[in-house]
Amino acid sequence: MAAAFTACQVTDTGGIDDNSFNQTAWKGVLDAQEQLGISGRFLESQAETDYEANINSLLGGQCDIIITVGFLLGDATKAAAEANPDQRFSIVDYSYDPVIPNVLGQIYATDEAAFMAGYLAAGVSETGILGVFGGINIPTVTVFMDGFVRGAEYYNAQHGTAVSVLGWDPETKEGLFTNNFDSLDDGRAFAQNLYDEGADIVLPVAGPVGLGSAALADELGVEKLKIVGVDADLYYTDTEKQHVYLTSITKQMDATVMQVIENTMNDTFEGGNLVGSLSNGGVDLAPFHDMDALVPDSLKQELAGIRQGIIDGTIAVDR
Repeated sequence: MAAAFTACQVTDTGGIDDNSFNQTAWKGVLDAQEQLGISGRFLESQAETDYEANINSLLGGQCDIIITVGFLLGDATKAAAEANPDQRFSIVDYSYDPVIPNVLGQIYATDEAAFMAGYLAAGVSETGILGVFGGINIPTVTVFMDGFVRGAEYYNAQHGTAVSVLGWDPETKEGLFTNNFDSLDDGRAFAQNLYDEGADIVLPVAGPVGLGSAALADELGVEKLKIVGVDADLYYTDTEKQHVYLTSITKQMDATVMQVIENTMNDTFEGGNLVGSLSNGGVDLAPFHDMDALVPDSLKQELAGIRQGIIDGTIAVDR
């Protein structure tokens, strides 16, 4: 009989049902409950000031692994881990250098899947203008934006086209940011501004903020504005607006969370990093669902070749 095992999760301010990375990470705990017979619990952070308090309230032996979600919990997780070296932690979307022995970072080569999304969007766009904006200017957000722009640039190089991307410059690291991860009004407003400048496909890298962009696309009509989702396949999580999504750049945080829980249960847990990539299925490009017919077979074949090129290293995504 396996000993009782409890996995505890602390969300960022997006909440457990954010249709994005908190929810996807929690799915990993739920899958472990179902498949491995563990117990799971979570604490939601209403504000950044809750991070440290929430983590500290889970200390004391009730949690075999404490999983914190997101870049913004990096400092609070580090402080708690260093003060409690016998407690095992894992943080989604963050890594430490140097390594903290009792923390396993779950990081994702999201620029690989975002590169494919940029190439796809450049091939589907009718206006030749794409748009992107982020929540906060932090590496786990801008890595999507980098990949998306580079993918569109690669499409231009292959096809002799001049598709442009508004909202981000990978060289100067300057672009559009809502400076939050929760305002649907901002998601609508930023997408409206990009649409007004000619963009017919927009990538919002801002968690639930992107749901506001999807609502705008629903009102305008998908022939005028399409959305690329992030983190989860938003066709399944934003079911009321699923028809507006061309695809989603997915991070399979449920799979990496499950792996971390298994490692901890098997006593093979080590500090360091677990990297999700195209090659191990940790990141991916979601199916085109309702928009499948808009993507020519030739473009699908090109994307398959690009996927293989990224995996075997013959195509660099410049990360």
